[in-house]
Amino acid sequence: MSHQRFDAPASPAPWKTRLALYWKLTRNDRPIGWLLLLWPTWWGLWLAAGGVPPVWTWFVFTAGVWLTRSAGCVINDYADRWLDPHVERTRGRPLATGAVRGREALALFAVLMLVAFALVLTLNRLTVLMSFVGMLLAASYPYLKRYTYLPQVYLGMAFGWGIPMAFAAVTGEVPALAWLLYVANILWSTAYDTWYAMVDREDDLKVGSKSTAILFGEMDLVAQGVLYALFFAALVLVGQRAGLGTVYAVGVGVAIALVAWEFWIARKRGREACFRAFLHNHWVGMVVFVGIAGDYALR
Repeated sequence: MSHQRFDAPASPAPWKTRLALYWKLTRNDRPIGWLLLLWPTWWGLWLAAGGVPPVWTWFVFTAGVWLTRSAGCVINDYADRWLDPHVERTRGRPLATGAVRGREALALFAVLMLVAFALVLTLNRLTVLMSFVGMLLAASYPYLKRYTYLPQVYLGMAFGWGIPMAFAAVTGEVPALAWLLYVANILWSTAYDTWYAMVDREDDLKVGSKSTAILFGEMDLVAQGVLYALFFAALVLVGQRAGLGTVYAVGVGVAIALVAWEFWIARKRGREACFRAFLHNHWVGMVVFVGIAGDYALR
């Protein structure tokens, strides 16, 4: 009787394993954060250019969104390596499990930010100078949850910094319209990241981490309603100041309907429902962008 030999499947090469861990560490297996950062950056580019922006500027900002978001995830996990092992949703992250060391994470963060900075150096001086503020915001955001209940507000400041930078790159200045759109994004980011914080609220309370979800407490849905109302009011003012018309108004109207659906599914504050509400904001950002781009395209 012959004996057939079954070889065990070959294990992946060590470099492939490291790359897979880095891909997971930068959260590129979950692109929602990249999209939430991309849409407001594109809002700013299209409004600054009054339509389609210059191709190279568009590329620098689009690639920059991916690079800085990836770097932000790395430094966030580095800052939270003491917290993530105790949170159900995050205990499998590479730094939390020890699969990636802190030194590796810092090196990866530096490489990503240096590549992003190299791209920015191809733009004008004002944009380059503003990029230093963006780096500071991205690097310091993860530590806010230890000291304040408003890290979600700071996230909005970091996520939206591409807006004034976009105006600086396209027009050489940062007008009032840019700051108004920036404020709108801070309100929106605070709101959608509060959905995210509501998912982790019980775990955060146990380990002493702070968030708007904890600050708002039983008034969380009311506070969310106020934040989204102010966000849409700011978008209306943006449309008026930029001279946008019907297509933009329709886009904002659809966004309002999408947010209403978020409140409906998350009305009982279930973890899964709040997480779905958070993810759903990708569509909110997208329809606002379609409204802006469509309005300029049809002129």
